[in-house]
Amino acid sequence: MIQKTHSLVDELYRVEGKAEIVGGRIVRMSPAGGWHGWATKKILTSLDRHEEQHGGGVCLGDNIGFLVDLPNRKSFSPDVAWIAGEVEELTLKFIEGAPLFAVEIRSENDYGPAAEKRIIRKIKDYFAAGTLVVWDVDLLSDDLIKCYRAASPDEPDVFGVKDKADAEPAVRGWRFEVKKLAR
Repeated sequence: MIQKTHSLVDELYRVEGKAEIVGGRIVRMSPAGGWHGWATKKILTSLDRHEEQHGGGVCLGDNIGFLVDLPNRKSFSPDVAWIAGEVEELTLKFIEGAPLFAVEIRSENDYGPAAEKRIIRKIKDYFAAGTLVVWDVDLLSDDLIKCYRAASPDEPDVFGVKDKADAEPAVRGWRFEVKKLAR
């Protein structure tokens, strides 16, 4: 089993584009659309500003591999992430362990009953791997950000355009003006 996982990780390094190891296989993710990329940039830019001004961790953009050891999942690749530590600790390798904070921005195929189940399952996987906060960003909803916290995973905070979203306790002191995601 360990050999198979290592082989999959080796293969994941060679995959072009975004992918994760789920259910014992590499799951490729289709490229995201323009609005998705724009929203990713807005959140990442705000989080990067917080990192530069306050420290306390490192923000990372899309397509970074995080290796975990769960029964049905061996990696994540969030749209935006926050990790503990310093930038000097990063290497060219995938990051061992889950991010403290992960942002998942919905793409065109992330709607409908089956997609909802996949998203909730992935959020639960994040928490099982040690993530403290996960944002489910739904650009088609008035409730743009559902903020799930490991301490109360079944009771997300919901943030709309008039709100400032947070990622406490993963990213201390950071606030994001949700209206920046509205078009």
